[in-house]
Amino acid sequence: MASKFNKRSTAEEVTEGLDLSGKTVLITGVNSGIGTETMRVMALRGAHVIGTARTLEKASHAAAGVAGTVTPLACELTDQDDIRRCAVAVAETTPVIDIVIANAGIMALPKLEQVDGIEKQFATNHLGHFLLVNLLKDQITAAENARIVVVSSSAHLQAPKEGIQFDNLSGEHGYSAFRAYGQSKLANVLFANGLNQRLGDGVTANSLHPGVIRTNLARHMNPVLTGVMGLFMVAFSKSIAQGAATQCYVATSADLAGTAGKYFADCHEARTHRLAGDRHLADRLWKVSEELVGLA
Repeated sequence: MASKFNKRSTAEEVTEGLDLSGKTVLITGVNSGIGTETMRVMALRGAHVIGTARTLEKASHAAAGVAGTVTPLACELTDQDDIRRCAVAVAETTPVIDIVIANAGIMALPKLEQVDGIEKQFATNHLGHFLLVNLLKDQITAAENARIVVVSSSAHLQAPKEGIQFDNLSGEHGYSAFRAYGQSKLANVLFANGLNQRLGDGVTANSLHPGVIRTNLARHMNPVLTGVMGLFMVAFSKSIAQGAATQCYVATSADLAGTAGKYFADCHEARTHRLAGDRHLADRLWKVSEELVGLA
């Protein structure tokens, strides 16, 4: 069924009339932008939201402005020990997670930065979420028809020609801010597709492009590029309420029950990188990711 929503639809509009009472939704990166809006709307519809941010202070500050049931938690996605602590805290109090929205991310670091020897965008955007979701798989699979929503970007189309540069995950053998970002976002798509092969029939995973949104995601970018992007945003950007719509739609729409392994933009299925459906690449990424986070 074709969606009745479009690029101008808001998160409230795509969830209008929904009752998420009794559902638990885990959202990363709730401290700002579309993460905050997604948390607000999920809570507005009655869900218990577990909202994570880099620090408990940031998560608590964001949660304080939301009406509804919200549990703030710290989850620094560059720190695997912190991710494990977060997963333990969730598992101790939450036997079932109905929806996971892997929303947090960083973009276009102007200079190479690393986390445990891995390029930081790949480490944050992909590996952090890979570890968190895998640590919580028992709680996710315990839900009836659980959904995992991975926020990617149309920038995944700018990934290297081979998709994932497994011989350069450190970034030391040639670094490009946007190519590295694109690689991390392609990894998001491949991760979502890989989840569908591993978590059973009761769980579906999809990925999406939220749109061009004026948020603090671009805070790390080169100032000149930020200025150019600012001009682009004036003409083509979405509001934060519109930017949060697609992930809220994919997470909750009854029309998407059973839909898995798809990529969305503007609340519609969209085209992906030519390698997004490459099972071999997805399997290799999964294996390497397991090794990098200590799950192998």
